[in-house]
Amino acid sequence: MATKISPRILAKIAERGITPAHIEECFTNRTGGTLLDTREQHKTNPPTQWFIALTDKGRRLKIVFMQDGGDVELKSAFDPNITEMYIYAKHGS
Repeated sequence: MATKISPRILAKIAERGITPAHIEECFTNRTGGTLLDTREQHKTNPPTQWFIALTDKGRRLKIVFMQDGGDVELKSAFDPNITEMYIYAKHGS
């Protein structure tokens, strides 16, 4: 699986103190499933998916991505809010 990160997204996550290594750690450390983002303004083809996982140092991140075949295209990564953590605990774990 190759993770593609556009220069624009790379700059945005860097502002948040998130590196490509953190993204890979979250994919590796994920213990739950992924959820589809069904909100109309976020619908994409292929569908937008997300999950919450920990980096190796214990930072919790929400990873938002699209999967096309074996490749993953990162759409965003950030610290999840309490509502997102609740939704993921209820539906993603």
